[in-house]
Amino acid sequence: MITLCMDTSSKFLVLALIEEDRLIGKRCLSSWKRQSEMIFPQLTELLEECHLTPKAINEVVVTKGPGSYTGVRIAMTVAKVLCATAQLPLYALPTLELIGAGKTRAAVLLDARSQRAYFGMIEKGKLVGKEEVLPLSEIQARIEETGDLELAGDCSLLGLEDCYPDLAEAFLIARPQWQKVENVHLLVPEYLKSADDYLVKKA
Repeated sequence: MITLCMDTSSKFLVLALIEEDRLIGKRCLSSWKRQSEMIFPQLTELLEECHLTPKAINEVVVTKGPGSYTGVRIAMTVAKVLCATAQLPLYALPTLELIGAGKTRAAVLLDARSQRAYFGMIEKGKLVGKEEVLPLSEIQARIEETGDLELAGDCSLLGLEDCYPDLAEAFLIARPQWQKVENVHLLVPEYLKSADDYLVKKA
């Protein structure tokens, strides 16, 4: 069983190939605003390195957001087309759950621009409560109130060093959280921000 995992929802292009319970190939490249031009060449190279062809892929896992408005759609579109064309099973995973994979108790941040961040709490590798878009000041206050937390993701937003796991390995760690998509065509990104937020940003 060969599983292709993809994430383009943040500043990285993440590709992983899993065979049964083993990671056999990966890419985790800083590629802000370049994922669309890099994803196919990097996927082709990765398959070749693992001596596989696209026909060897048995299932696909993709992050569903939140994250970059364009970025989330890149991997999701590739995944949906591949699964619809080849009739493969598709699984989805929240981006914040990927970043917090394996954490016992953590707060996960992902830059949402305009002094805000996508924010979620992780316990035993799972999201608890709802994912939110919050001002950085509110996130800082929540973290201070809660205490005894690991931080993951874009921690530089709070004046600390960014703290990302190996996101390819994280797909494997987060396997219990993969969510089966019953209808490939109905899978849509989870942006959290409203359409107006993106319009303001583009104006």
